[in-house]
Amino acid sequence: MEFSAKDIALFLHGHVIGDENVKVNNFSKIEEGKPGTITFLANPKYTHYIYTTQASIVLVNKGFVPDGDIKATRIEVDDAYACLAQLLNMANQARPEKKGIEKEAHIEPSAKFSDSVYIGAFAYIGENCILGKGCKIYPHVYLGENVKIGDNTIIYPGVKIYHDCVIGNRCIIHAGAVIGADGFGFAQHEGTFMKISQIGNVVLKDDVEVGANTTIDRATMGSTVIHQGVKLDNLIQVAHNVEIGEATVMAAQCGIAGSTKIGSHCMMGGQVGIAGHITIGDHVNLGAQSGVPNSVESGSNLLGAPAIPARSFAQSAVLTRKLPELNRTIGELQKEIKRLKQKLGE
Repeated sequence: MEFSAKDIALFLHGHVIGDENVKVNNFSKIEEGKPGTITFLANPKYTHYIYTTQASIVLVNKGFVPDGDIKATRIEVDDAYACLAQLLNMANQARPEKKGIEKEAHIEPSAKFSDSVYIGAFAYIGENCILGKGCKIYPHVYLGENVKIGDNTIIYPGVKIYHDCVIGNRCIIHAGAVIGADGFGFAQHEGTFMKISQIGNVVLKDDVEVGANTTIDRATMGSTVIHQGVKLDNLIQVAHNVEIGEATVMAAQCGIAGSTKIGSHCMMGGQVGIAGHITIGDHVNLGAQSGVPNSVESGSNLLGAPAIPARSFAQSAVLTRKLPELNRTIGELQKEIKRLKQKLGE
């Protein structure tokens, strides 16, 4: 489908600068723009590309003042990145919808679902499962007994959801994720490790997105809870009895140990490691590869391992780069002190 700059501006409540009749039918990155595509400029690091891009339309933030000639038509909006997301979502929704039940799927007679669901080939729907309206269960998905899936949730190929787990409305679980595997619970007994049965479950509230090959372990007792709007990247480990607050986001390869409580609206970079049985407050930012051994107050901004305030980490990093120079200076001072002692002794 093609859309003109005028149509797009109306949809985004933006303002056109240039040819309002120019049309696009695809997206592109600003540095790789091609005629007939729309791109965006949100990061100042990419500003220089706007003068050379071949894209037909560029979304820019209101107040953008160019330093030179721009060939592309611009659409000024309040937030170029957010507006791009709206357009991408619209384009994604225009794709043909999967519907119906493919004949190779296995569905236990006690499972309940509406006519609006999609269940792909070789999916397994266990006893007493409940699927909400508009669910999409892609091929090779496994749903254990008593699993409940909310309305309009998408479960991509190869996802495994163990028994008794509950998934909310409008969730997205990407390929290979495992929800509800046993938590890592063992007790030492007579020189061996005795398994502690994990009899709880996992609860994902509404609008949660779980990345590919991420694992969320079931609780020993009670529930591992992922609250509304949480976004988890690929390859994240969430251990048993963890609780993650609303609208918290985590980048790839984070690891959260058991029984830790994480607040709402937190942001964590890649490979953050958080110890067990601690509490992370609300609105906490943890930089990539931070190691967090203790509880963290709300509003903290930490980096490093062990994690310390970001400002202190930056100061320490500067000093670390100067260590060779400081080491040479100390060596010279030690030699000077030795010479002075020799003179005083004479």
